[in-house]
This record gives sequence, structure tokens and C-alpha cells, in this order.
Amino acid sequence: MERPTPSIFRSLARGLAVVVTGGTFLLLGAVLLEYWSSFAAMSAPDALRSALREMAEHVVLPVLALAIPMMLAMHFVMRRALQPLAEATDRLNAVSGQDRNIRVDDAHLPAEILPFTTAVNTLLGRLEQSAAQQEAFAADVAHELRTPLAAMMLELDGMEGEPAARLKGDVAAMRRLIDQLMLLAQMDAQEAAATATDDVDLAQLASDVIARTAPTVIASGRMIELVSDGQPPSLRGRREAIGAALRNLIDNAVRVTPPAGTVRVILDDSAVIRVSDGGPGLSEEQLERMIRRTARADHASPDGAGLGLAIVHRIMQVHRGSIRTDPASSSLILDFRQ
Repeated sequence: MERPTPSIFRSLARGLAVVVTGGTFLLLGAVLLEYWSSFAAMSAPDALRSALREMAEHVVLPVLALAIPMMLAMHFVMRRALQPLAEATDRLNAVSGQDRNIRVDDAHLPAEILPFTTAVNTLLGRLEQSAAQQEAFAADVAHELRTPLAAMMLELDGMEGEPAARLKGDVAAMRRLIDQLMLLAQMDAQEAAATATDDVDLAQLASDVIARTAPTVIASGRMIELVSDGQPPSLRGRREAIGAALRNLIDNAVRVTPPAGTVRVILDDSAVIRVSDGGPGLSEEQLERMIRRTARADHASPDGAGLGLAIVHRIMQVHRGSIRTDPASSSLILDFRQ
């Protein structure tokens, strides 16, 4: 069973209730001691009523008269004391996911909270530094690996025949894998310290991605077309990452589309990009399994790196969107609506 979150107000209220109750019983005990010597006289009804009335007037009513204002004053004072903490929370909640140097402003916080905010700010600084180091490491590794691959590709360009073509395909697949690993590392790092964003025109982005991928798609014996049913809105995000997500969906669609089939990228007036292919489609269970980074689709081809949809899922998470599947239309959907 989950333990309830402790509340300062409830703790103080319970403490005040204990003090008031204890004080009341102490006062009642004092009054009883005062009347102890005259208990015999109190056997008379009038004397007993008089004693009870005196206890009510001198004990119960004063306690109530003090307790109620004290509780109201306590509530007001605690609200005022914690108001700076609530304002700091609102400021943190309003921070964009793309801002760097996020810190808790402790200028007006109570002194008792300062050690906690100092620890939080230190942790945020460490996370930001770790994210920057991870991004730099991914970029360095990608650069070191791309250089020999580019040299290999240049050497293979001067060769002909089926073995050379097969090697070119292997080198190209390795280069795509390196690009995907680097992008995945950047997306993971962005959760801790996000990089700057662009104003992304989804229609223009889709058109550019299709223009770059069309030669490869056509060479594979398939066709690709852009279907526009409206003008999608622009959004804030990393243009390169969103483009990579769309390219991954197009690559996946090309692999499962039969020869002479058509891959369609469909836009409408919402922040949604739909990629439709000629394959069997993915069920919700298959998609969920594939985005865990540990599984590949049953119909994935040997040149698939197995990270494509996991990367797409990560990109959509960073942009507060989602990747969905529509098995009926054999489509995968990038939904940027929040």
C-alpha cells in the first residue's frame, strides 16, 4: 500500500490538536482539584451545576476562543511562509524543455528550504554537465567512425561488380547505424539538458525529406508520394531530429512495401504526419515491443538496424508527441499534438 504524502499543515494541525486537548484536560484537572475539598457539597444539584458551568466558562470556552484563532493564524502563516516555494514550483513548471541552465531561484525561499534547493541546483548542474559530455562523446565517436567509412566508400566507388555493390550496401548500412546511434544518444541527453529548437514547418520538412529519399526509394523499385489534405501548423522542435524520425518511418515503409508499391506521406491541417505503406501493418503490441530498443519487426529486412522505431519513439518523447500505428490502413503516425 502506498504511503500517503506527509503534509506540514496536517502535522501542525495534529500537533495543535494535541496541545489544545492536553491543555484542556490539564485545566479541567486543575479545576477538579480546586473543588476536590468540597465534593460533598457538590452532591447538591445546584452546586454541581454551578461547578460544571464554571468549568465551561473558565476552561472550555477560553480554550475554544484561543484554539480557533490559533488554527486560522497557523494556516495563514504557513501559507505565507510556503508561498515562495509555490511560486518557485510554478516557475520551474513554466520552464520550456528546451532551456538550459535551469536552476531553482532561492532568493525568497525560507531559510529551512535552502539546503534542499542548493542540493537540487547542484544535481541539475551535474545532469546538465553529464548531458553535454554525452553529446560531445557521441559527436566525437560518430566523427571518428564516419571518416574511415567515407574513405572506404571512396575506394569502393572505383570498383565494379556485385561484391563491390554488396560492400557499398554494407558500408551505407553501417553509416546509417552510426547516425542512428548518435541521434539516439542526443535524444537521451536532451532529456537532461535540451538543446536549442527551431520553428519547424511540417509541410516543408516532409517535402524536403521526400526529395532526399526519393532516389533511393525509386531505385528499390517502389514509389513515394506526398499527399497533402491541408496545411499542418508549425511547431517548435529540432528540425534535424523530426526529419530523422520521418526518414526512419519511410525506410521502414520501403522495406515492407512490395516491389512496384507506393509509400505515401500524408499531411492534413493537424500536427500529424502519417506514413502509409503496402505492408501488413503493425499491431499495437508489435509497435510497443519494437520501441523498447530490444526487438525488431518480424518483417524487417537484413539491412535494418533494429533501432529505427526506438529512435522515432525517443524523438517523439522529447517533442512531447507520440508514435502510433493504424493497422487498418497499414500506417505509422507521428502525432505532435500535445
